[in-house]
This record gives sequence, C-alpha cells and structure tokens, in this order.
Amino acid sequence: MKKLFLAKQATKLTAGQIDRRQFVMSALAAGVVLPSALSMADKAIAATPKKGGLLRQGMAHGGTTDSLDPATYENSMMTGIGFAYGNCLTEVGPDGALRPELAESYESSDAKTWVFNLRQGVEFHNGKTLTADDVIASLNHHRGEDSKSAAKGLLAPIVSMKADGANRVVVELDAPNAGFPFIVSDYHLVIMPSVDGAVDAQAGVGTGGYVLENFEAGVRSTFKRFGNYWKEGTAHFDELEMLSLLDTTARQNAIMNGDVDVIDRVDPKTVALLARVPTLSILEAAGTLHYTMPMRVDAAPFDNYDLRMALKYSIKRQELVDKILLGHGQIGNDHPISTANQYHAADLAQREFDPEKAMEHYKKSGHSGTIQLSASDAAFAGAVDAAQLVAASAKEVGIDVEVVREPSDGYWSNVWNKKPWCTCYWGGRPTEDWMYSSAYTADTEWNDTAWRDTPDAKRFNEIVIAARAELDEAKRRSMYFETQQLIHNDGGAIVPMFANHIHALSKNLVHDEQVAGNWELDGGKNTERWWFA
Repeated sequence: MKKLFLAKQATKLTAGQIDRRQFVMSALAAGVVLPSALSMADKAIAATPKKGGLLRQGMAHGGTTDSLDPATYENSMMTGIGFAYGNCLTEVGPDGALRPELAESYESSDAKTWVFNLRQGVEFHNGKTLTADDVIASLNHHRGEDSKSAAKGLLAPIVSMKADGANRVVVELDAPNAGFPFIVSDYHLVIMPSVDGAVDAQAGVGTGGYVLENFEAGVRSTFKRFGNYWKEGTAHFDELEMLSLLDTTARQNAIMNGDVDVIDRVDPKTVALLARVPTLSILEAAGTLHYTMPMRVDAAPFDNYDLRMALKYSIKRQELVDKILLGHGQIGNDHPISTANQYHAADLAQREFDPEKAMEHYKKSGHSGTIQLSASDAAFAGAVDAAQLVAASAKEVGIDVEVVREPSDGYWSNVWNKKPWCTCYWGGRPTEDWMYSSAYTADTEWNDTAWRDTPDAKRFNEIVIAARAELDEAKRRSMYFETQQLIHNDGGAIVPMFANHIHALSKNLVHDEQVAGNWELDGGKNTERWWFA
C-alpha cells in the first residue's frame, strides 16, 4: 500500500499537482526517512521530461554525397535527420515492439490486404493536413522500374494501394506477409506531403517534431521544434544541431570538451577513458548491429565458392571481438540474424578459424596472388584495424590479403556496394524478413554481396517469400533456420561480429531506462525521446 501511495504522489509531483515540499511531507507521513524522501523527490523530478535547450550531437556518419531524398538514406546521420523532421506509418519502440505512428491502427484478415487507419489532424511543416494521398505518393516514390531507392525491395510485394476516404490506405500485396507493418517503419519510408500525386523528396518537409532549417551534406544540419507536432509529450528540445564527425578522435574530443551533448559510435578502446570524465555517462545498448565484410559474388575472385569459403575459415572471429570490440559484442556466424531476433539459428554450428579447411578450399579455388580488402573507419570504429587482423590471419593459411585504406568521405557512395570486398556495418532489423529484404533478397538495391544467381541464392529467395506467408511458428522457424544456413555456407557475407551500440553523453541529458537497440541513438529517435534535466 505504501509503494502504491508513493507512486501516486510521484505522479502528482511530476504532473505539477503538488510541489517538492508537499511530496516530501507525504513521504515522511508514510514512514519514509528524510534523506530517502528527498532522493525520491529528486529522482521523480529528474525523470520528468523538460522542454527547452539546444541538443548538439556528433555523429560518426554523414558525407558530402548525402541527399535529403529518403530513398538515398544510407547512414545514421540521415536516419537521424529523417526521424527528426518526419514520421513513418509505424515505429519500433524502445522495447523492440512495433507500435503505430502516423497510422493510428492497422489491420488485416489474411496478411495480404492491409488497411492503415491514419491519425486525423496531423499537420505537415508546410501547413498541409496528412491524408491517404500523401502516404500513397510517399511509398510510390520508392517503387517503379526506374527507382534506385534502397527501399524498393521492401515494397516490391505491393500490388496496389488505394485511398478509402481521406484517412484510410488499403495496401494489396502479391502474397501474405505477416510482418508488413514492420516494413513500413523503415527509415526510408518517411511520409512527405504530396501535390498531384507526387512528392518533393528534396524538400525535407514532414510531420516530425522538428522543422529542418539548414542542411549541409556531410557537415551539419539544424532544426527548430515544430509547434504543432501531433505527438504529445515528445520532441522536448527547442533546437537541434547534428554534426558529422567522422573521425573517432574528433568525436571523442568534442564530447569531452563539451562541444556536443552526445556522440554515437564510441570506440571501445576509449570507453573506459570517457567513463572517467565526471560530466559524462556511457550508454550501451545491445541489439542487431553487426559488422561485415561483404564479398561481391558477381566479381572475381569472389565468384568462386571455394575462395569465399577459404576466406571465411581464415578469420579469427573471437580475436576481432576481443581486439576491435574489446568485449562489447559477440562473435558472428556469417549471417545477419542476431540473438535478439526471434528466429535466430542458435543450433547452426559456429564457424571457427580452421587453417586446414581454409587451405583445402583455397587450393580447390585455384586462385593465386593478392586479394584487396577496402577498409575505412567510416564503416565502423576500428574497421581498418579489423581488416589488418583479417589479413594477418589469412597470411597464416597462405592467402595474401592487401588492405586498401579508403577515404572516409564518400566511402558509402564510392566504395561500399561497388568494390568487390570491403568493410561495412548493418544496423540490423527487428525481423528476419526485414533484414533479408534490406540486404539479401535478389530485388534489393542494397544487396551488397550481389548474391542473387547461385542455386543456393535462388533457393534462399524462394524460402524468404514463402516464410512471409507461413503462420505456423514451428514451420517458419525451420524456414528461417535454412535461410541462415544458406547465407552462412554460400553467401558472400562475412559477418564476424555483432557489436553493442556505445554512446557517450552529457549527464545533463536524460532518457528513459530502456532505449531501443535497433539502431543507434535510441533507434534514431533520441531527438524526440530524450530531454535535458
């Protein structure tokens, strides 16, 4: 009874119905000693979101080739920008569960026809009221034969979309997909205002908590709070400033000097150092983030199965976790599905460093000479060092790997998804189908291994499509086990490690106890979920 009473009093305190003195007096009357009563009051007040302030965040991504067009978003900087000015139909909450966003609700009787009921009275930054036409035009922006959108593959199953009145959108798929509501929370699928069935994708106008004021690609972006934001109790800051700080040391110095309030991608090597700074705290979140080294199977020598297997067996995964992540993560098994996913293939045998098997496959491949691995810390903190470790372990089995250090600026447009072998990261996705549709299915632009035409790749695509419609959980689990096995064996992805999201932030910055791990910075939503004490 006492706990319930104090909880109610804390609610009244944070709602402004009683002041701090009244709370303390009521706690004393309930038998709480004075120091504890004062501490409880301070904790309740600190946990109450406050409006105001300029949030400055230093981010490990951003390039001069970045564009405001959501179809082109390819890094955490653009994810943060998109979620600051815009919303999607659904969103992933801090607990990893899906919840409605611009869609007030969604429903389907067969997982093939989905109805999204839109919130009414939602306003775009240009004054336009959200309607079904805006949703349809925004999603269509990523579809069509000429589309180069990274979300094209995600939306490929859509057969038709139509408005059923101003506030209902009916989406027809080519086959049942129980996870489709997850798909429309993807950060590319920001809803934009439409005119005559088309959107201005470069305008940076949305329904989000902040109005974009200035965008300098690869440098900085600034925002001001949107006074008519529909989502109550969120978007607490008056202003935002997002700074592209690709260099790990520059980010570290910026947070230590108080030039920014939060940084992402803290180098595991500096976690202990930053944790000793009295004004800072470390926020770490485990999730689906993984570091990869994609080999394009449409380019020599990676079109050779035995060459790919030789490289997979020549990597010391635990060494990478120990020396690059310093224990802030776990080893991967050459597929992208983490232990945080529902259908993770825990029984799939873990691939280890095996010199004998590596040499056997390398001999069968018939390859000789140097293999180039392009690397940059733009991919992830320590990517160049990780590539050097891969080269060193490959040398032990007679494979000559040359590490090519690439410039950070332009890495994602000039190297990734173009050069035959490089370092990369994936934030991962909450569902298996979403992860596959983003990076592994034949129809996605972001299939960075170009794994499409081998017999196993074709089998993989067939299973992915079938699994979407399979509602029997045991059967679905078995299907997803096979998909992970196919990537593990035949795919071009080397996935040596899953990494925790590590942030450093000012102790004046407050967040809920649970933060999302699907992407950095509370799933890219920290600008609307966090506040200053």
